[in-house]
Amino acid sequence: MAIASINPATGALVRSFEALTAEAILQKIDRADEAFRAYRQVPLEHRAMWMRKLAAQLEQEADDLAQVMTLEMGKPLDAARQEALKCATCCRYYADHAAEMLTPIAIATELSQSYVCWEPMGVVLAVMPWNFPFWQVFRFLVPALMAGNAGLLKHAPNVPQCALAIESLVRRAGFPRGIFQALLIEVEQTEVVISDERVKAVSLTGSEAAGSAVASLAGRLIKKSVLELGGSDPFIVMASADLDHAVEIAVRARCVNNGQSCIAAKRFIIADSIYEEFEQRFVAGMEAMRVGDPMRDDIDVGPLASARILERLEQQVSEAIEAGARILTGGVRMVGDGFYFEPTVLVDLPRSCAVYREEFFGPVALLFRVADMDEAIALANDTPFGLGASVWTQEQAEQQRFVAELQAGSVFVNVMVASDSRLPFGGTKHSGYGRELSAAGMREFMHAKTVVVA
Repeated sequence: MAIASINPATGALVRSFEALTAEAILQKIDRADEAFRAYRQVPLEHRAMWMRKLAAQLEQEADDLAQVMTLEMGKPLDAARQEALKCATCCRYYADHAAEMLTPIAIATELSQSYVCWEPMGVVLAVMPWNFPFWQVFRFLVPALMAGNAGLLKHAPNVPQCALAIESLVRRAGFPRGIFQALLIEVEQTEVVISDERVKAVSLTGSEAAGSAVASLAGRLIKKSVLELGGSDPFIVMASADLDHAVEIAVRARCVNNGQSCIAAKRFIIADSIYEEFEQRFVAGMEAMRVGDPMRDDIDVGPLASARILERLEQQVSEAIEAGARILTGGVRMVGDGFYFEPTVLVDLPRSCAVYREEFFGPVALLFRVADMDEAIALANDTPFGLGASVWTQEQAEQQRFVAELQAGSVFVNVMVASDSRLPFGGTKHSGYGRELSAAGMREFMHAKTVVVA
């Protein structure tokens, strides 16, 4: 019963699914490969038409889709609605801009004509996580299908109904049968899919361990892979910052998606001269977060997605306390049904302890005091991850230095880190490689073909 919907607000089983047999997996791969051979010849304007229909469906069905997301992984219902609408925005963006992204680029040489054009790779496997069960899939699905590829989805085992809902949406939008399919399979069956010669590439969003395993297999088979892994994003506040705004966004940035986001702010690095005031306001903000049934519209923070995730977070907080950290608020799981953990603030976590270098996936914030900009940058970069960073300062010189020296795939100044269809998204160091979204994301799963005419 590994592939199952379990309501994290109650711990109750909603529905379980049998994993596909080996024969059924091969049939789906064969169907995808066959669909790709015809689909790559479909005019771009036809793909754009289906993509706009997909956007319209997402908008029309946002309330129903939100119910499925919240039921399976526990995000607040309004956040789930916004996730469905964000997927629709992505569909429209690529429908409007794919032609520009795929226009061949002329390059001046001594010969009469030289240019680069892009061709789709073929069948691409997406291994996707549960925390943004629609958005994570759509930011792969939309550029991949607009590029002319076929997609296979191995979704997280706790969100199977989300996976099936996405497959249904794509098919009802008019895309050809087989061009995007959900595979309800066990983790160990993923190797079979990647190893099939008809599958040309793989995109994974998930843990370091999962990324390492998939990248190792893809590398051995000489197949393209894109990885978006964990993050321990710094949220840096300097003395010149608008403190009211910084504190407000800091609380939201830590608690977004119940604290279960790779790009959520996790380490709050505060200039010494404003530290005391920031700490007081931030703790008050975390304590004001309304925790409860995510189906209610007046809730800020819902449950963690599973009992395993809750137990892991509880263990990490315990290890932090043993290492010398102090709890300013929260710090324990909440009594009752469901997988709830109190919004928590920890201080004085030693940088020498093992848990300091781990990602906290839940509403747990770590606060650090720094004397100056040098220490802020050193502390921000003192992590194996490098996904995003949020910097708060009104000083232009400070802004420029943070942008230049922070080791992250994205640096956001005076705003929280967020993904955007128009901008490349991805990380450095153990946060992965490759990019999603924008033209860069579309071209990850296309061959760049150089053409020279004498």
